[in-house]
Amino acid sequence: MGLLVDGKWQDKWYDTAKTGGKFERTTTSFRNWITPDGSPGPKGQTAFPAEAGRYHLYVSLACPWAHRTLIARKLKKLEEVISLAVVDYHMGEEGWVFSERPGAIPDGILGKRRLYEVYLEAEPTYTGRVTVPVLWDKQERTIVNNESAEIIRILDTAFPAVADNSIDITPREHLGEIDRINAIVYDTVNNGVYKCGFATTQEAYEKAFHPLFETLDMLEDRLSRQRYLVGSKAPTEADWRLFTTLIRFDAVYHGHFKCNLRRIADYPAIDAYMRELYQWPGIAETVNFEHIKGHYYTSHKTINPTGIVPLGPKLQLDRPHGRESVPFRA
Repeated sequence: MGLLVDGKWQDKWYDTAKTGGKFERTTTSFRNWITPDGSPGPKGQTAFPAEAGRYHLYVSLACPWAHRTLIARKLKKLEEVISLAVVDYHMGEEGWVFSERPGAIPDGILGKRRLYEVYLEAEPTYTGRVTVPVLWDKQERTIVNNESAEIIRILDTAFPAVADNSIDITPREHLGEIDRINAIVYDTVNNGVYKCGFATTQEAYEKAFHPLFETLDMLEDRLSRQRYLVGSKAPTEADWRLFTTLIRFDAVYHGHFKCNLRRIADYPAIDAYMRELYQWPGIAETVNFEHIKGHYYTSHKTINPTGIVPLGPKLQLDRPHGRESVPFRA
């Protein structure tokens, strides 16, 4: 993954030599909001008004952070409200690019060939990493937001006039617990697999590896006693944010990122929970293993220099999950 420096593209990976071998994710730069009437966002951010057809989402089917936004768009039935572009799964010397590969959708809004050109359209002298997802404003011709955690909340709350309001992934009564679980899962699981996979010293790898599996053990205990993470009667944001890492774990993170103490298949409760979420209406069609495996195994040449994509594992995600008998809260 390269970056832009004063508007100039540079094919440079993260410099782990400066961080003692640790992978440190950079913060996102575009943090505006969308609200129903254009009033300021929850932290006083500049906000744009919610309008059907005004906004466009750039994603990768391989990326778990972008996958979150696809799930929110699907659950809220916003496919006809927010248009979509999907990058090629291979991230090479030009970063994310658009192509005609099956599953990819070219940039039909700006006609760009490279995602970094979308960033430059918004800010010609931009400095920073070029990441997905990106929420684009067609009217103002700028990036609204490129932070997945905020985009999914925008999609959940900003479009009540046109969204499916029977779905609420951030119910107010559970929001404190959702935020608390999100913070743990983000640090040790969502980002934890990357801290393992992109570590360049044994010490940095082990420092991420142990908290990852300690958290998975905790989640196994929790999910063996209650159906969803926060005790609600339907999956919330906390569940969907965890799901995008779980669904990639055995296929990619276990081997490619050396997260191999246990597989998700070795956790009975987590495995069944993951399958329930996969089988939730509309969710399976947001999961594309050709893009997921193709991206990780062909793009990370420092980890997998041959670029060979493994044929397994066989995940059997359509098997009955049996979660119906688990209480909503222990």
